[in-house]
Amino acid sequence: MKPGARNLITDVTGVLVGNAENHRVKTGVTVLTATRPFTAAVHVMGGAPGTRETDALAPDRLVQQADALVLAGGSALGLSAASGVADTLRANGRGFDAGGQKVPIVPAAILFDLTNGGDKDWAENPYSALGIEALESAGPDFHLGTAGAGTGATTANLKGGLGSSSLVLPGGHTVGALAAVNALGSATVGDTKHFWATPFEIGDEFGGFGPAPVYPQSTFDSKRTHSREATTIAIVATDADLTQAQATRLAVAAHDGIARALVPSHTPFDGDLVFVAATGEKPLDDPAADTLALGHGAALTLSRAIARGVYSSASALHDRLPGWSERFG
Repeated sequence: MKPGARNLITDVTGVLVGNAENHRVKTGVTVLTATRPFTAAVHVMGGAPGTRETDALAPDRLVQQADALVLAGGSALGLSAASGVADTLRANGRGFDAGGQKVPIVPAAILFDLTNGGDKDWAENPYSALGIEALESAGPDFHLGTAGAGTGATTANLKGGLGSSSLVLPGGHTVGALAAVNALGSATVGDTKHFWATPFEIGDEFGGFGPAPVYPQSTFDSKRTHSREATTIAIVATDADLTQAQATRLAVAAHDGIARALVPSHTPFDGDLVFVAATGEKPLDDPAADTLALGHGAALTLSRAIARGVYSSASALHDRLPGWSERFG
């Protein structure tokens, strides 16, 4: 298996991603949309999620497709980003037809970045405008690291960031992942530069340093005072033609990628969540075998995206933690 041409989630045909940032506030928004509505699903495993419209994504609900997915900083305040995205999509004629009225379906998830050193004393909530800006910039190419929803993200020992990767499966389907990494845990092993996700790295996409010399039994101090500022939120996209139930199962499997890349993960203080966007471009030849392969590929891809997000982060004034490159060169 190998990455797609960009090694980004946008290697999935029709998927577009846009970022918007406010570096004074140290926060941002990332929007995933597509050329047409896509089957959407979600699975939450963290104990402290912040979400919008996730209940609508259950397999037994009326609406089976979404127009966009939003990842944002700002804790619950960041959910306003989805309103800006929905308003813009409606103005562009997008949305579920409800009695002749267009109602865009825009599920969203947020991470906590309110104590990362940025100026949060705003006179007006900035997230609606950031959501609009991110949507309007959506395209096949976008920045990683200190960008979009990863702008103000942190981990236990380093800055977090926005990461992405992709994988072309033997059956011909493409899977891509996008993650805003803001974890209570660590993406690196102990005090080393090596990533927990190293066994799944392709080439040198996050340095190519190989495995850590030692893997300590415990690398985490559960009594850290800033440990409640967390949550890794992610999207897995595929060109496979999935039902919402199949997409939900894919979201469940993808969480293995979080557990492989962040230690610890899925804690009471993380809101760890995975959305799925399935564009339906390619049918399943063997539904049972293909869904198994897609789930395995999603976990591999998400673990790599998480490491790439931390590896690509850039240090800035007033940061509370160093970026990977600042600490390890």
